[in-house]
Amino acid sequence: MTEGTATTPGDGAATPSPATPTAPSAAPSRNAYVDFLRAFSLLVVVMWHWVFTIVIWSDDGPHATNPIGFTTGLWLATWLLQVMPLFFYIGGYAHLTAWTAAHRRGVSIWGFVGRRLQRLAIPALSLLIVWLLLGSVLGAVFDLTWIGRAVFLVVSPLWFIGIYLVLVALLPVFLWLHERFDSIVIVFLAGTAAGIDIARFRYDIEWLGMVNMLLIWGLCHQLGFFYERIVHATRRIDWTLMWGGMFALAGLVFSGLYPGSMVGVPGERSNMAPPSLCIVALVAFQAGVAEILRPSMERRLERSGWQRANDTINRFSMPLFLFHTTGMALHRAVKYAIAGERNEPTSPDLWWWLSRPLAIVGPLLFTLPVIYLFGRQWVKGGGRRRGQPDTPMSRPLTARR
Repeated sequence: MTEGTATTPGDGAATPSPATPTAPSAAPSRNAYVDFLRAFSLLVVVMWHWVFTIVIWSDDGPHATNPIGFTTGLWLATWLLQVMPLFFYIGGYAHLTAWTAAHRRGVSIWGFVGRRLQRLAIPALSLLIVWLLLGSVLGAVFDLTWIGRAVFLVVSPLWFIGIYLVLVALLPVFLWLHERFDSIVIVFLAGTAAGIDIARFRYDIEWLGMVNMLLIWGLCHQLGFFYERIVHATRRIDWTLMWGGMFALAGLVFSGLYPGSMVGVPGERSNMAPPSLCIVALVAFQAGVAEILRPSMERRLERSGWQRANDTINRFSMPLFLFHTTGMALHRAVKYAIAGERNEPTSPDLWWWLSRPLAIVGPLLFTLPVIYLFGRQWVKGGGRRRGQPDTPMSRPLTARR
């Protein structure tokens, strides 16, 4: 996508449709920084779950919490570590460029969407079905009344794949809106989301928040359509995004209407379930930070060590995300069986914090065999020659800097 390709209402120019996208003429190749951002986002989610999950057992089974509610000021770290907005932002760009490449090969928009849905839905649904069956069998055989809660915790991260699948299914609509109305789409999505928050808070209509699941994550995804335009803009645009997003986020949080944490904390309103207007400010902030860091990160990603690490994480990103909670559950089960104690500290002490790096080891050791046994088919590039791209992402970008 380049400057000037989209038209706004009333400008008199022809409006491209999703079937005829405006696209660069050069053959696309993988963009290492975009791959890095996607891998980084998924890795942060996995590490957060492994390192900061505190499991509390109640009469109905296990419940998950985190140290945000027990540690003063830690909520501020979630402004960088809640990376789902960044992931959806990068996903929007990836879908736009992948569709552009597919269209050049003569693929229809519906064929493209169908393959994308299949690629994501099959592994996610397979995992969900296996855990539901396993939970039902274990619960019936051993009379485990808490197994339902345990299965829920294991499969709960799949919510984001569910939203992602909806956005993929609606890709023809979002592409048409982008080509027809350009940045106005972002304004209307944000304005409608704000109106829904007002209705929720003022009139206590909580169910309306579910509409924001589509509007706000759709906005983050739609913003990714502007990625190349942001890259080619002046450096001031990057700082404007970052500072504008940060000040908007601070204003919303310190208004008292929204909690400071961008992850769920028991006992307070969530900015994520459903997403609130804070996520709109957060994606602007994170997009600005990502672009400010891009030049220096691109230089690092040219080094062989960084290239290998980036390639490895991207190849294993899907099975790692899918199975990381399975590995964590197996690790906890073994630990509980050995220690004979299931309760964890509800108020983290100094040793708990010092041991956080070690908290990665156990879940990782249990996750790797699960990936080897059940997830090898979803490792990217397993059957291709080294260096051959699996899916075109973007031509290399040359920014005006």
